[in-house]
Amino acid sequence: METILVTGGAGFIGSVLVRHIINYTDFSVVNVDKLTYAGNEKTLADIESNPRYSFECADVCDAAEIQRILKKYQPFLVMHLAAESHVDRSIHGPDDFIKTNIIGTYTLLEESRAYWSSLPLEARQKFRFHHVSTDEVYGDLPHPQNSAESVNLPKFKETTPYAPSSPYSASKASSDHLVRAWYRTYGLPVVVTNCSNNYGPYQHQEKLIPLVISRALGNKPIPIYGTGNQIRDWLYVEDHADALLSVIKDGEIGRSYNIGGKNEATNLELVQKICVLLDNLQPQKTPYADQITFVTDRPGHDQRYAIDPSRIINELNWKPSVTLDEGLRKTVLWYLENKDWWKALQDREGVGSRLGKI
Repeated sequence: METILVTGGAGFIGSVLVRHIINYTDFSVVNVDKLTYAGNEKTLADIESNPRYSFECADVCDAAEIQRILKKYQPFLVMHLAAESHVDRSIHGPDDFIKTNIIGTYTLLEESRAYWSSLPLEARQKFRFHHVSTDEVYGDLPHPQNSAESVNLPKFKETTPYAPSSPYSASKASSDHLVRAWYRTYGLPVVVTNCSNNYGPYQHQEKLIPLVISRALGNKPIPIYGTGNQIRDWLYVEDHADALLSVIKDGEIGRSYNIGGKNEATNLELVQKICVLLDNLQPQKTPYADQITFVTDRPGHDQRYAIDPSRIINELNWKPSVTLDEGLRKTVLWYLENKDWWKALQDREGVGSRLGKI
């Protein structure tokens, strides 16, 4: 009972989490990933030969495969990160989001419940199901009219009512409700975490920060939706992985924890910061900001996300350690030094094209 099963471990956050578990704990990890367009097993090349790491290519919707994997590896903890996660793709085609995020979570819950029920008492008491979710389930928040007003505006708490806006966030809200229902009805020992926008190395290019970097370096227009005044709370992915380990260690069964970076910025401010970093680190004849182009906003675009992480800070003694400026510099440097990794993904489905139009 010293193995952690991570679903979606070949994705962005999942791969960082898997590496954290291998590097900072004594646990073994089995990585279960379907290897869709967003998954890349090469992301974990540095640990693939570690005797504590195993990989299983499987779909979380495949009950027989999940049952086999649980029986084979006997984990004490299931960490569920596998999900379709791009809002634009969910607008473009919601089917995969319903299947993976809702049906996949249901399948994993049921197989985990059957596995947990079959364990001896001591092992059953140790078992946990950790569901990793998003702050987007809460909908959006009031947008400040000025910087002074932003100090007093509300943030997402664990008690904030759910009000998802997109097919993606609605599917994640559905999965959160399923996890809590399996705790309340069946007693399955669960914890839920909801995080703010992650960024850092190894992120897929359809996401804002790597998209900006790749477009800038390719001398292409850098698209910004609407006026770029949408506000996000940015969380460096290594900080997120560290928070998840804190929840593994001390999280209370049946409890939810919001994980945020305490780094609010508008999309325009964020893109401008990246352009300045590129100007300094890889200068060209003209400022990269000259490539910024404003495009038609996407449907149902949430205006502001902001997390109140007081619960995890006070109860689990975790706090974000990386400021936005520090994290962006680390991220830009990584993409400059690892062009082979992200350029190899540019031919994948949907990369470089506008999705999410109605």
